[in-house]
Amino acid sequence: MKTWDQRFSEPGYKYGTAPNRFLAEQEPRLPAGSRVLLPGDGEGRNSVWLAERGHQVLAVDNSQVGLDKALALAANRGVTITTLNADLAAWAPPPATCAAVVLIYVHLPGSFRADAHRRLAGALAPGGWLVLESFHPRQLGYQSGGPRDVDMLSDLATIRADFAGLLEEVQGWEGEVELDEGEGHRGPAFVTRYVGRRAT
Repeated sequence: MKTWDQRFSEPGYKYGTAPNRFLAEQEPRLPAGSRVLLPGDGEGRNSVWLAERGHQVLAVDNSQVGLDKALALAANRGVTITTLNADLAAWAPPPATCAAVVLIYVHLPGSFRADAHRRLAGALAPGGWLVLESFHPRQLGYQSGGPRDVDMLSDLATIRADFAGLLEEVQGWEGEVELDEGEGHRGPAFVTRYVGRRAT
């Protein structure tokens, strides 16, 4: 199995350089110039887009190769992002410091997924937003990307349970979409979407 460093060492951007469509739909919720945390943003397509929108971005990933490509993309677009190489199995952000946490296709094993989700949600200041899109267990029947291990996939009930008591659900949905995100995510897919907000 390739490591993420190996995957991101290949030419080009595996998931393209355009933002995730669901994130782009949700971004207007964020106040101008928000501090946004993007765990697992890989090569930086979402981080760089948010920086272009005027937000202050911290991209966290366990692949330094991916983060280097994110920084190169940011430089090419004329914006600045901050990056941090860290393992989401253990890393905890400073509490109540962000206006938003963005989790786009951040698939974590069940052994620590809920704990990591709760640590990451803890970064939200009062009124802060969490935006998540991930592959659903039914994605195993599709060929458009994602882990081939059901333990790494989450339905809406699982996501709701992870954030229960921490966030108020604003939007929750699971269903089929059409993806066009580089060579890594292309074609029909079955996804889980969730938007939550920390109480003010």
